[in-house]
Amino acid sequence: MTTQFKHDACVCHNHKEFSQKNATSSCSIESTLGESQRTLPYNQDKDFAQQQILNTDSFQEECAVVGVFNCDEAPLISYYALFAMQHRGQEASGISACYNNRITTIKAQGLVTKVFTQTNLRKLQGTNAIGHNRYGTAGADSSEDSQPIFACYDLGEIALAHNGNLTNASKIRESLIREGAIFQSKLDTEVIIHLIARSKKELLTPRIMEVMREVEGAFCLVVLSRSKMFVMRDRFGFRPLSLGEITNKDGSIGYIVASETCAFDLVGARYIRDIEAGELLIFEQNNTREAKLISIKIFEDRHKPCVFEYIYFARPDSVVFNKSVYNVRKNLGKQLAKEHLLDADIVIPVPDSGLAAAIGYSQQSKIPFELGLIRNHYVGRTFIEPTQELRELKVRLKLNPIREVIANKRIIVIDDSLVRGTTSKAIVQLLRNAGAKEILLLISAPPTISPCFYGVDTPSKKELICANKSIKEVCQFIQADYLGFLSFEGLKTAVDKESYDYCQACFDGQYLHDIDK
Repeated sequence: MTTQFKHDACVCHNHKEFSQKNATSSCSIESTLGESQRTLPYNQDKDFAQQQILNTDSFQEECAVVGVFNCDEAPLISYYALFAMQHRGQEASGISACYNNRITTIKAQGLVTKVFTQTNLRKLQGTNAIGHNRYGTAGADSSEDSQPIFACYDLGEIALAHNGNLTNASKIRESLIREGAIFQSKLDTEVIIHLIARSKKELLTPRIMEVMREVEGAFCLVVLSRSKMFVMRDRFGFRPLSLGEITNKDGSIGYIVASETCAFDLVGARYIRDIEAGELLIFEQNNTREAKLISIKIFEDRHKPCVFEYIYFARPDSVVFNKSVYNVRKNLGKQLAKEHLLDADIVIPVPDSGLAAAIGYSQQSKIPFELGLIRNHYVGRTFIEPTQELRELKVRLKLNPIREVIANKRIIVIDDSLVRGTTSKAIVQLLRNAGAKEILLLISAPPTISPCFYGVDTPSKKELICANKSIKEVCQFIQADYLGFLSFEGLKTAVDKESYDYCQACFDGQYLHDIDK
């Protein structure tokens, strides 16, 4: 059997006519624009070029996912949830909704507010929906990489959205190609759909359970069928995924799952719990508007979530892995002060991710906190060839010092991470030019020495400055007067010393899987 997926750059898919023509044992994705498909009223390529993030010297979270079930205006709820999680992905956004047993998808390149309008959101109806925000490497083809992915196969229609990275994806892909599968992208998500479509199990639930056991790595998946929604998290629980509930106008209860709880706050949902590592949730609906929730534990508890979610990725107003991100970051700063108690006039953060840690450092050290750097939040994500000179220009576009705060001061600067070192060097130069007398840079995490293969876009090891230079050499490179990092023991103390059990492969190089490199 040859299985082929056809990706497209279309914005809106109404899959009814296509599904009737393709309801066979093979599986495909619609590739041509139909009458119901419309083009967004903006130049997507130009818009994307103007929206590439300036964080070329930071780790970048890959994606956000949301699933809404048995809720009034599920597509609109998904839209607002994706808006709340825009920080987890700015390259592309998409929503799939089920109405009258048809799955309709709108997806395109760009931010949530650019992809969706009042006009095209009306094309999405129903009480069940899933959504996705994507962060990808610069220059990625959004026509191939945007999600959710829609598929028509022998059991009907499904749409799927995925956050994470499968460490054995290459191996599975090669095996599927030998069996006749045809791939149209490099997405792990496409591998998953091929596995679902080619499974010999008669029902969708056992097919999904089979896939969960076959794939390795980090994944949070939301799958929408004509009558159900499936939500699953990998056996280690690398990426966050939470469950909430929403009360409908008629008093019935609906459910929402999202990568971060800040999405719940925006849509008025009540947080219930985190989806457990290795758990499969099945949402079903009956004719009385009651939703049924079934939990199946595919793997025993082996929680090993990503500690970098606390340090950088997650929004500070989210609860991640059952802890307040803001409180953890403040604790990181307090612990940093215990390990590096320096003599200085003020403490300033590198906004925005260094803010909470800087507050914690100031509270612990009693050194006054000031805002010495102001971030321009309206600078887009312009992709420029990453030369040294241009990186420094991009930092100047994004951050501007307040000279009246900086001049003639000994300054402690708090940042969350130091990756290539080029951004830190540019920030040090900015502060020097603003008249800083002394610049003491502290990082609220251990040195980053290894790339991540669990759903985060990171530089290669040869680009990670701390993997190739001593701390003294790094300090000389960035031209700071002092450079200090949080210790491993300090990280454990700040997060949870009694029950610390997190993936920290970016800091120690200890991966939990064999990696397809």
